[in-house]
Amino acid sequence: MVDVAGWVAALDAVVELIGRRFSRSEPRRRAGTYTRGLLAGLERKNGWTLAEHAGELSPDGIQRLLRTADWDVEGVRDDLRGYVLEHLGDAASGVFVVDETGFIKKGVRSAGVQRQYTGTTGKIDNCQVGVFLAYASSRGRALIDRELYLPTSWTEDPQRCAAAGIPAEAGFATKPQLGVAMLTRAFRAGVMTGWVTADEAYGQNPTFRAWLADHEVPFVLATRNDDVLVSPDGRRRQADILATLAGHGEGGGWERRSIGQGAHGERVYDWTTVALDPAGLPDGWGHWLLVRRQTDLPQGRKVRELAFYRCAAPARTPLRELIRVAGARWAIEECFQTAKNEAGLDHYQVRSWRAWYAHITLAMLAAAYLAATRATEHEQPVEKGVLEPAGGD
Repeated sequence: MVDVAGWVAALDAVVELIGRRFSRSEPRRRAGTYTRGLLAGLERKNGWTLAEHAGELSPDGIQRLLRTADWDVEGVRDDLRGYVLEHLGDAASGVFVVDETGFIKKGVRSAGVQRQYTGTTGKIDNCQVGVFLAYASSRGRALIDRELYLPTSWTEDPQRCAAAGIPAEAGFATKPQLGVAMLTRAFRAGVMTGWVTADEAYGQNPTFRAWLADHEVPFVLATRNDDVLVSPDGRRRQADILATLAGHGEGGGWERRSIGQGAHGERVYDWTTVALDPAGLPDGWGHWLLVRRQTDLPQGRKVRELAFYRCAAPARTPLRELIRVAGARWAIEECFQTAKNEAGLDHYQVRSWRAWYAHITLAMLAAAYLAATRATEHEQPVEKGVLEPAGGD
């Protein structure tokens, strides 16, 4: 039978977990109602639809919860992170993933909105961009932290920031700097026990890499083919040239491995590494350029496409582990899809800084509940006729 009672009890426990972050019963109760509404089978999950689902006549109470109600949004974020690590944490397979996603908007008043590139649509759009930290392991994956990116068109306009409720101290920060801020919080909380991976926007940022090295956090970070890297002999060469000079062309030296299932089946590539200068890394660490190559020659092309990653970890780290971490980067895309489709991450209709953080945090909490529920269901023997919770894999 479907364990509906168990799912309800687990969700009640999540709502109870964050209860201490509310000084009054009214916003505490409404936050629980809001979180449950985000998990309801509603086509859109905005103020009006969530209010109607809760039996309220207007969205005023919902909007008050997000905009002005007295509760500790950052404390709930910390509870969320702890909840995910408790239910999905695994020292052997855990990876922290940094990436951003866009939220398409109309108008110019939503905090941080402007015409900017977003991978959500693959083009320049009028949108907000959020930078996120996810945790992925063999047990599951979920978003655990978030920051709203503020372009200079905002940070250089104090009046515009004030109108959107953006704190005066919230100056400009690059996306890698926002990533470091989230990683720093995780490190200070004592939960940075795994790898970090991210795309080339972070992999090519010296400050981002330096923070990881200084805190002895191993990483696999995507980089561009023209990234200039230093060999152990001190020579500086581009990534694609390094791979060729090291003898890793169309000949030998490659190891064929899968990085898991993708939208079109098993993702299988050829892989190899090139040693780099380990200067600036902890003692006993190695520094490598990890190269990924397509297994088949695409029609109309003379060479197979290559992808490159900067890697740093203890020197005895095997190639298969670097490959595993490189493949884990795509877990955050699945987190975005789940949180948007099943927990209303992008369904909000609020404009202020505080309201964005409040909604995003509760939507992440709802999505984390789904991830933890899936993990629990998958770890238990599956009986014939038992169904997974809504949104199951």
